[in-house]
Amino acid sequence: MSQLYLVPSPIGNLSDITYRAVKILEEADLILAEDTRTSGVLLRHYNINKPVTPYHQHNEHKVLQHLVSQIESGKTMALLTDAGTPGVSDPGFLLVRACIQAGIKVECLPGATAFVPALVNSGLPMNRFAFEGFLPLKKGRHTLLTQLAEDERSLVFYESPMRLVKTLSDFINYFGAGRNCCVSRELTKMFEENKRGTLQEVHDYFAAKTVKGEIVIVLEGFDPKSKKKSRYQDDDGGE
Repeated sequence: MSQLYLVPSPIGNLSDITYRAVKILEEADLILAEDTRTSGVLLRHYNINKPVTPYHQHNEHKVLQHLVSQIESGKTMALLTDAGTPGVSDPGFLLVRACIQAGIKVECLPGATAFVPALVNSGLPMNRFAFEGFLPLKKGRHTLLTQLAEDERSLVFYESPMRLVKTLSDFINYFGAGRNCCVSRELTKMFEENKRGTLQEVHDYFAAKTVKGEIVIVLEGFDPKSKKKSRYQDDDGGE
């Protein structure tokens, strides 16, 4: 029966893919790829020769209904993003929603996603956490960070290497320099790095070097027993 499969792809090491994921990719009528060049490396590694078409944030609205119609006509599709599970800070949500609304079966395979290993190896509490993905660059950033300043859960963020130091500076201002954190970089790759310490310590470490690779930040939750306030905790300023 035709359907949509969401297939997690390795976040670095090409061996981090399940046998079932490879099987689904081999059997799919069409593979949707966030970047055909990136997915092409994975597909060639596993000798998978199937038609591949782009599906990314710049064309997803345009091709959405066409893809749904193709699945309804009998095709099985597999969605790959550049790294990790489709829909987690990556394209996928719109297609999943459209397929569900059309009565099409959607199945997400278990597999790689960057924030889980970053959270687990951070050494910070995992019983309650909040995944925030990428922070707003401007509008909404102040409001969100102000709200999160007293969130007692561990907080997980994605960030780009060129914005890491700026974001850590913002965290110091909103959460306090002594809040513990872990920055994970290049997970599963040869030069994987997990830098743990206070926000000030981690900020100073990365400010003194060139930062490369995909970044996950895990931040300790607010301790209600602490009476320390961040610089902006009582700030009613704008965005």
